[in-house]
Amino acid sequence: MADLKRVESFQYPAAHLGHLTDNQQLALESFKQIAQDGGYYRPPGAGGMAEASHDDETMLRFLRARRFNPLEAFKQFKDTEDWRNQNDIVGLYSKIDAEEYEATRRLYPQWLGRRDKRGIPLFLFEVAPLNSKTISAYEKSLVNATITSPTVAIKNLRLFALYESLTRFVMPLCSAIPRNHPETPISMSNNIVDISGVGLKQFWNLKGHMQDASQLATAHYPETLDRIFIIGAPAFFPTVWGWIKRWFDPITVSKIFILSPANVLPTLSQYIDVENIPKKYGGKLDFEFGSMPNIEPEIEAAIKWENPAVQNGKKTLPIGPIRWSVGEDGSMKAVAVGSEKGSPRHTTVFTIPKPVNAKLMYGPAILNTPIAESELALTTVGTHTQPPDPDPSTVYDVPPPSDSPTPSATPKPEDLTPATSVSGQATEIQPTEFLPIRQGTSDTRYEQQDHTHASGQLEDGTPHAAVNDHGHGDKTVTMEPSTVGQAPKDVSIKPEEPPAPGYLDQARQLAASATATVTSTVSSAAGTVGGYVGGGPKTEEKAELKIPDKSPEQTDVDAKIDSKEDPTIEGFLRTQTGSKAA
Repeated sequence: MADLKRVESFQYPAAHLGHLTDNQQLALESFKQIAQDGGYYRPPGAGGMAEASHDDETMLRFLRARRFNPLEAFKQFKDTEDWRNQNDIVGLYSKIDAEEYEATRRLYPQWLGRRDKRGIPLFLFEVAPLNSKTISAYEKSLVNATITSPTVAIKNLRLFALYESLTRFVMPLCSAIPRNHPETPISMSNNIVDISGVGLKQFWNLKGHMQDASQLATAHYPETLDRIFIIGAPAFFPTVWGWIKRWFDPITVSKIFILSPANVLPTLSQYIDVENIPKKYGGKLDFEFGSMPNIEPEIEAAIKWENPAVQNGKKTLPIGPIRWSVGEDGSMKAVAVGSEKGSPRHTTVFTIPKPVNAKLMYGPAILNTPIAESELALTTVGTHTQPPDPDPSTVYDVPPPSDSPTPSATPKPEDLTPATSVSGQATEIQPTEFLPIRQGTSDTRYEQQDHTHASGQLEDGTPHAAVNDHGHGDKTVTMEPSTVGQAPKDVSIKPEEPPAPGYLDQARQLAASATATVTSTVSSAAGTVGGYVGGGPKTEEKAELKIPDKSPEQTDVDAKIDSKEDPTIEGFLRTQTGSKAA
C-alpha cells in the first residue's frame, strides 16, 4: 500500500473564497469573530450597514499569509487597520494629485490592461529605465508634493496609493469580468519583470526602491502577488542572486521564475494567452513600459465608456486614482478621484452594467466546491528555475558594491564567477578561478600585516569577525588599511579626568590660598617676636637670618634708584627692563 501524504496548495482558486476546506472555513469564521470582538470587523447588518466592513476574500488574504492561523492573522490584520487609520490611506487615495500619482506609477509595475488565463491581472516592470538620473529627478520633484505627512516619507505615501489602486480598482475590475470560477474574487496579480540591460551597480542602487515595495506588500497587502517572471537576466545574475533574494521575504522568493531567452515565450504562454503577452517577449500585444493600459477585448465588451482617455487611437483609462461605486441594481461605476490642479475630481470613466459577481463579495456565504487537480498542475513555486545557492566552501563571498561604487569597489562579472547562462533548469555555479598572485608587492602587502592588529584584514575571504551583516544582504567590512605594518594602537581606556573648576571655584581656591599665606606669615612673625620678647632661647642658640649678598650691579642700581625722585623711578625701571629684554 502506498504511503499517504498530505498535499496542501494555496494556488488560485484553492484556499480562496468558494474553494475552502472545512478547516479553512472554520478558520475564516473564527478569524472574523476575533476581529469583531476586537472592534476591527463589522458583520453585515451591524450598525445599520447592509454590507460587512471587509469582504471575505480580503479576510482570507490575511489567513493565507498566516497559514490559516486565526490569531496570527488577526495580529497582522490589526496592525494593518491601525496603519491605515494612522496614515489616512482612504483619504490619501481620494485626494492625491493625478499628475503626482502618474509620476509614481511610471516607476513601478504597470498594469497592461490584460489578464492571465485565470483572469488575474498582468503587470509589467522594466528595470533599466530606473537609473540614478531618473530616481534623482523623481526624488527632487517630491519637494513640491501637495500631500505630505509628518511621519511618513512622501515617496512612501505615493507608493501606498499605488497599492490601493491594485486592491480597490484593478482587482475588483478583473473580478467583475467573465472568467472561470466567477464565484471567486480576484485578489492577486502576476508580474513580468524585465531586467535586460541592468548592470550590477544599478541593481545595488535600486535596492531600497525594491525593498520599499516588497516590505509594504508583505506587511499590509499580503497575498496580493501570485507569480513573478524575471526576463533578461544578465550572465552575472546567478552569482548576485544570493544577495538579491535577501531583499524579499521567502514566500515572495518562492513565487519568482527566472527565465532564459529560449524559455520566455514557452513559459509565459502556459499561463497567459499569447494575445496578452507583449510583442517584445514573443506575444501579440502592443504595449510600451510607461503607457496606460491596453484594455483587452473581454473587458471592453463588459464595460460602457463614458469619459475615457485616448491612447494611440484607442480608449483607455485616465491618469490618477480610480475607485468603484456600486449602484442599487448591482452595476459598478468606475469614478476618477484625486485632484487636478488643486481641485478635487469626481468623474465617471465607465460603468459595468452587469458584473459577474455583483453581490458575491459582500453577500451571503458562497458554497465551497472542490477544485480539479488539473487546474493546479501549473505550480506557483518558481524555485526550480532559480540558480541554486552556491557552496560557501567553493565560492568566494564577494560583498555587494556600495551605493557609490568605484572601479576598485565594484566587482566586475568576471571577478565574481565565470559567465553562467540563466535557464529554466537548475544551473550549477562553478567556483571562481583567480589568477595566481604576482610576486612582489602583491605578496608584500600580506607580509606587512603579520604580527600587527591588522593581520588578516586584507586577505582574500575577509574573516567573518571583520564583516558586519546589516541584514537584507547589506554587509560592510571593518578594516584600517592605513595601519598596515604599524604597531598596535593603544586602545586602553584612559581614566576620566575631573572637570576643570569654574570661575567661582577658582576664586574660592585663590582666596583660600591667600588666607593660608597670610596666616602662615603672621604666625611665623609672631613666633619670632615672641622668641625675643618672651624669654626665648639665648641669642647664641637662635638661627641666624642670612641675607644674600647683592651683586655689584644690583648695588649700583639700588643706589641710582635711591637718588631719584618717586615720579622718575617707574620710568627708570622701564628703561632697565626694556634694555634687558632687547
